[in-house]
Amino acid sequence: MKRNRDEPMDFRIAIAGEKDLHGLVEMVLSLWPDCTYGEEYQNYRNILHTGKQRVLIARTDTGLIGFIQLCLRTDYVEGTSSSPVLYVEGIYVEPPHRGCGIGRQLIREAEAWGLENQCREMASDTEPGNTTSIEFHKASGFREVNRIVCFSRELPGR
Repeated sequence: MKRNRDEPMDFRIAIAGEKDLHGLVEMVLSLWPDCTYGEEYQNYRNILHTGKQRVLIARTDTGLIGFIQLCLRTDYVEGTSSSPVLYVEGIYVEPPHRGCGIGRQLIREAEAWGLENQCREMASDTEPGNTTSIEFHKASGFREVNRIVCFSRELPGR
């Protein structure tokens, strides 16, 4: 069911907890369909218990409608000059709820967590062909700093 974008959206942002894992992983699989439920369930269960990562969820009275996965990176992050860097590993809003300010609010809440952790910069990445994500990032104040093509190959004898 498509919602009327002119209607105010009633949602809350919270830190994800154990009770949110099933709904969270379902959204993760929508964002990254090549992943498996079992692996991602365990992965996100571990993430919930580490201090250098955080998952925020957007929730309505009827369930989860979005999330943002964050980490604090101290390694080199493309286009940044400080450390730690608040890094957006992934952000997702269910399609019927897009364009209602949920992603923008997830980014704001992420910024607050980054500032609490002495971050001066926030970074993210997306696939070069993901125009929806690129437009969202630019609308959220990010600037494009690089495009790369990655390569790999197996070593002989393996």
